[in-house]
Amino acid sequence: MIDPIAKILGEWSQNLNGWSVLFRISLSVILSAIIGCERSSKRHSAGLRTFILVSLAMTVTMLLDKHLTANTQSGLFILSCAGIIGVAVISVHSLLVSSRSQIRGLTTAVGLWTCAIIGLTIGAGYYTITLISFTVLLCCLAFFPSLERYLKNRSNHFEIHLELKNSSYLQNFVSTIRRLGLKIDDIEANPAYANSGLSVYSIAISISSQELKKYKTHTEIIEALRSLEYIYHIEEMWL
Repeated sequence: MIDPIAKILGEWSQNLNGWSVLFRISLSVILSAIIGCERSSKRHSAGLRTFILVSLAMTVTMLLDKHLTANTQSGLFILSCAGIIGVAVISVHSLLVSSRSQIRGLTTAVGLWTCAIIGLTIGAGYYTITLISFTVLLCCLAFFPSLERYLKNRSNHFEIHLELKNSSYLQNFVSTIRRLGLKIDDIEANPAYANSGLSVYSIAISISSQELKKYKTHTEIIEALRSLEYIYHIEEMWL
């Protein structure tokens, strides 16, 4: 099957030659730069240079694999397999767990891995798949977060980071939660704040009241709880 975009560009884009290699590398840098700029604009750990380097490395790796398989008839894309595993390892190490037990950088890590796969498709000369995948990835990173926050803010389950002025207030907090029509699914003390003088917890909450399910968002519930005098700090945990 001939790639539709490659068919439009001409036979030179389908074969491995100087012009097709230059075109694929340039395309890899341009598309990854767009993704990298989006991540950098939101101050994420992996930014412009990281995305460009990952995509460029995977594109060159695929070009080498195609050249080697064409000359050795092995049919094994060993370098590409090793490269994608390497990017997966790098992505995992970019994840951070904050003192509030929140996982940071998960979307960026997966985006980096996806960008690496797009780099492979560019190197393989699958331009149509590349552009479709790039468009979907960019939409997921740039436009879907607002929708995700909207849906999460109206779900029946959420987790909060709670800092009490004293551990003796925990029972008062639990009683208040129940009066509001909420249910506590799990309470876990956060050891990172052991010597801070505060009692800090990660709490999983379910909305059991039908009235709350209809009219209250997580933000409104947390704002109401924030008015309690024994609460030092409270916020929703976005996992």
